[in-house]
Amino acid sequence: MFFATDLDTVTHAIQLAVAPVFLLTAVAAMIGTVAGRLARIIDRARILEDRIEAARAGDLMTSAYDELGRLRLRGGLVNVCIALLTFCAILIGLTIVALFLGETTQLQILRLATISFLSGVVCFLLALLCFLTETLLATRILKFSRPADV
Repeated sequence: MFFATDLDTVTHAIQLAVAPVFLLTAVAAMIGTVAGRLARIIDRARILEDRIEAARAGDLMTSAYDELGRLRLRGGLVNVCIALLTFCAILIGLTIVALFLGETTQLQILRLATISFLSGVVCFLLALLCFLTETLLATRILKFSRPADV
């Protein structure tokens, strides 16, 4: 296997391989945001579970169980979103490696770089759809009622 040794080829390879890193930055930011939402879902579920254990009234327990079901659905969406984002990051990392090796060696891996990049973008878009769905579910359970005396 031939590795490029001239500075121009290596410099160009680095420039080419660094472009997908900007997508990795977006993925990292999304993972942080979604992980924060998961933490809030878990915290709320723990509060509800504590209320269920302490409650004696059936109405409170029924509404708490209903909300726990919605939180379980939201948590599942967030987990799928994190998995898609993680897979996206792996694919973009693979793209970076393929672009660099394709430029600095005689390996013909442009097809691999193309497929991994497009697959990573598809994973990112699917993760955004999961995020949107989870956000819509979260706002659907909000009760925007005004107090009676206002």
